[in-house]
Amino acid sequence: MKTLLDCQQVAADSELDFSTQQNFAGIARAAANLGASVLMQHYGRISSIESKGRVGDLVTNADLAAEKIVLEFLREQTPEIAILAEESGSSGSPGKLCWCVDPLDGTTNFAHGYPFFATSVGLIWDGRPMLGAVAVPFLKETYWCSPSQGSYLNEEPIQVSHCRELEHSLLVTGFAYDRHECTDNNYAEFCWLTHRCRGVRRGGAAAVDLAFVAAGRLDGYWERGLAPWDLAAGAALVACAGGAVSDYKNSKFEIEEGRILATTPELHLPLQKELELVTAFDPKLYGA
Repeated sequence: MKTLLDCQQVAADSELDFSTQQNFAGIARAAANLGASVLMQHYGRISSIESKGRVGDLVTNADLAAEKIVLEFLREQTPEIAILAEESGSSGSPGKLCWCVDPLDGTTNFAHGYPFFATSVGLIWDGRPMLGAVAVPFLKETYWCSPSQGSYLNEEPIQVSHCRELEHSLLVTGFAYDRHECTDNNYAEFCWLTHRCRGVRRGGAAAVDLAFVAAGRLDGYWERGLAPWDLAAGAALVACAGGAVSDYKNSKFEIEEGRILATTPELHLPLQKELELVTAFDPKLYGA
């Protein structure tokens, strides 16, 4: 379907050859591993935790230290490519290519010693994910992908699961930081889908959730209120692993919109229809 994220088409539009794609994928992988190694140095030994203003939206000294080393590496390797990072914002000369960096996805988990967190480094072209890497250090796992190579877990190729029916699926989702004051907070969708599948998990790290969908450990993921650095690498992982990625309405995936539906190809339309049903019961959601 043309509305789904197609990393090969993104690469073709960018006119990057296979060798360059592979080189950038290697850089993303190395950068994610660098950030993850810093996280493990701080894991269980955090010296500072601060709030960004919203309940649960935290930043630690580990976020800052990991982002520093990742950005230094990316600037050294690809000085011509702009960077959008969670903690420091935009840097470099604006262009269609941009690195999206989340130095610590799952900060609340990390701050509590819950070992579900990662460093995520994704490359987008003209706002569309193309390739990237997600390093999950506690598990000693690095997920990475490029359109010319597919998706991998460490050195092994991965693909999305073969799940075809929603009632047999294991799903995952999350809740944005604005859930305390926003009616579009994903609670209704979570309850609705919990009764229509084998279970819904909430991991607390979007990049890891997407990596697990790419690896076939989970069958589908939806969430709202996400930032480009949450989505860039993970969305590319799912697409390059044979999955279907769009917004909630099966329309073109727009990374700035912050909504994602990432599933096996067979589950994509059924899950999208279920999300529509929740909207029908509460038309205030999604501006309906």
